[in-house]
Amino acid sequence: MKIAFVGKGGSGKTTLSSLFVRHLAAAHIPVLAVDADINQHLGPALGLDEDEAAALPALGAHLPEIKEYLRGANPRIASAETMIKTTPPGRGSRLLRPTEENPVFAACARPVPLDDDDAVRLMVTGPFTESDLGVACYHSKVGAVELCLNHLVDGRGEYLVVDMTAGSDSFASGMFTRFDLTFLVAEPTRKGVAVYRQYKEYARDFGIGLAVVGNKVQGEDDLAFLRAEVGDDLLVTVGHSDWVRAMEKGRPPRFDLLEESNREALRTMHERADASYAARDWARYTRQMVHFHEKNAQSWGNERTGADLAAQVDPSFVLSEDLLPSR
Repeated sequence: MKIAFVGKGGSGKTTLSSLFVRHLAAAHIPVLAVDADINQHLGPALGLDEDEAAALPALGAHLPEIKEYLRGANPRIASAETMIKTTPPGRGSRLLRPTEENPVFAACARPVPLDDDDAVRLMVTGPFTESDLGVACYHSKVGAVELCLNHLVDGRGEYLVVDMTAGSDSFASGMFTRFDLTFLVAEPTRKGVAVYRQYKEYARDFGIGLAVVGNKVQGEDDLAFLRAEVGDDLLVTVGHSDWVRAMEKGRPPRFDLLEESNREALRTMHERADASYAARDWARYTRQMVHFHEKNAQSWGNERTGADLAAQVDPSFVLSEDLLPSR
């Protein structure tokens, strides 16, 4: 299952995504976590100290190797240099699976220990560097994540959880269509629900599963506000948490000490995520990849690479679990 967490800056989406990752790990469910936010805080939210988080390998720094591996023996891709963030897989391409070992994960994923023997694998886009300032767009960094998602085949009972960049910036690439379910974290304020309204429109147009998690809800007035603004899309709400406060200070207690009301909220989110599997449509998913690839090719990709990138599309190829070897 591919799950995204989105919301305005400061809404608490990184905190909620880290709690969801911890919940899955505590249930012994395989999970690969990805920090795709311009503010790289998922590692510390999962318990890494600042030095450990800063030492994580950036996906963008390994983009040439990622492209070369994913290209495989696809005859429609002349070279890794002609691959862009939206390049879809075809016959001969190498595919990724959340639970496997492969050169991409070996280079970019690192285990993060949690309670007892629980652990998750974490990948990060990497922060802006001094050389990026004034000359680079952050979406050039998340391109590595989008390329990996285009080549990822996941099944029931294995999770990829992505902490997306804040606000409407998530729409700057087709990556917002890459998920089975998007959790939108919204505070009970007008600004807090503004991003929801944007996501709702695009979710409807692209068939994206969307559920709202109300955060920082302090009473019936906050709850009534969210219900009035988002209606049936409101799945659960989360209030004050002493556990989260301790985690934000770098001293997270054992996860089983998280308040029961918040553990129940995570169980509800997990149930909704699992239920979204039934609505998975690999053919539509593949069509959306092709749609955004052709748009990017025409807009800038052909000129930048000097190639006809639309020719990379394999018209008979549909990404699906059937392409994976038997477990």
